[in-house]
Amino acid sequence: MAIIRPFNALRPAADHAAEVAAVPYDVVNTKEARALASGNPFSFLHVSRPEIDLPDGTPIYGDEVYAKAADNFAKLKKECPLQSEETPSLYLYRLIMGEHEQTGVVACCSVDEYDASIIRKHERTRRDKEDDRTRHILVLRAQTGPVFLTYRAQEKIDSLVAEALQNNPPLYDFVANDDIRHTIWRVPTYDPLVTAFAEVPYLYIADGHHRAASASRACADLKESGFGFIGNEEYSVFQCVLFPDNQLRILPYNRVVKDLNGMSKVELLARIKESFVISQDASSSPETRGQWSMYLDSQWYGLSLRDTVEKPSGVVESLDVSILQDRLLDPILGVKDVRTDKRIDFVGGIRGTAELEQLVNEGKAAVAFSLYATTIDDLLKVSDAGEIMPPKSTWFEPKLRDGLLSHEI
Repeated sequence: MAIIRPFNALRPAADHAAEVAAVPYDVVNTKEARALASGNPFSFLHVSRPEIDLPDGTPIYGDEVYAKAADNFAKLKKECPLQSEETPSLYLYRLIMGEHEQTGVVACCSVDEYDASIIRKHERTRRDKEDDRTRHILVLRAQTGPVFLTYRAQEKIDSLVAEALQNNPPLYDFVANDDIRHTIWRVPTYDPLVTAFAEVPYLYIADGHHRAASASRACADLKESGFGFIGNEEYSVFQCVLFPDNQLRILPYNRVVKDLNGMSKVELLARIKESFVISQDASSSPETRGQWSMYLDSQWYGLSLRDTVEKPSGVVESLDVSILQDRLLDPILGVKDVRTDKRIDFVGGIRGTAELEQLVNEGKAAVAFSLYATTIDDLLKVSDAGEIMPPKSTWFEPKLRDGLLSHEI
């Protein structure tokens, strides 16, 4: 069963919501975060990326960074201000991007269920990133960014969400600077939704593996350092937004490689032809699964596996991102571990294939690969199998904003 719990959200008043709302901490670097927060003292990036208020070159994991996060959080609470909801509630969060619309339930989910894999994972986490967000949670005594979860859609939940949308006025409704519309409702009558989610067998992390892992570690630290643990402490749950799987939109996560591994263009194409059929003047985006587009020397090529090449059958091995890695990036371009190899970089689908062309044309990369998007069904199958997707397999869009609803622990 999936346990969801209402919480007393710490949130800004409606007239400051758009100023507070910030992109997730991990989709921007320090320079980008500083530019986005410039001139806006209420931007939540001052809390989630506090190094932007410290001198250039400050180590992002230094003690002074976490101290600044705590100072900025206290300042934002006082000056914005941020106020805690008087009574526990669930919330609804709707995102609209162009013609795409998705609505999720904002709730707290169980750390125990995360640890027991009732909340299922598909991605490995990095220890340094876990350390960072764990310390961030413990210093602030708050979870300030939600974990993005999904579940197999249920008609009962859909009906209850639709009813709640009709019966409750929105708390916030604004269009962010990236033209994505964010609308949030408070749902004070939450028992029906809590009961309905209890019938959902599993939840799945779509995005936010490091936030979830850090919430689990923070819970363990606080449990160990405290006494008289009951099990209903606020740190025993973590803030999530739960979207039905049939509403989610996944974009490709494309790749660029900085050099051709000592080969010429002719040599590279010859090596690729051993496993792939190559077509010239192809589309910059593959039209279906089992196809890849490659940008090399100002030209797009289409790639597909030769009939003579044995097709992988495993749930992970058969993913397009895995085939590209196993058949081309590793054996031909020499990219063995995409987590550590500095020769490869990743470009989220929202940035478009024009950025791939620009990186190659400007000499910042030698070759680029455009992929067909991994599907939500792929994600669920991999998670159910207890396996791990290759890094940078999915790019979810639109993205939630930090700072609108925080969970104090």
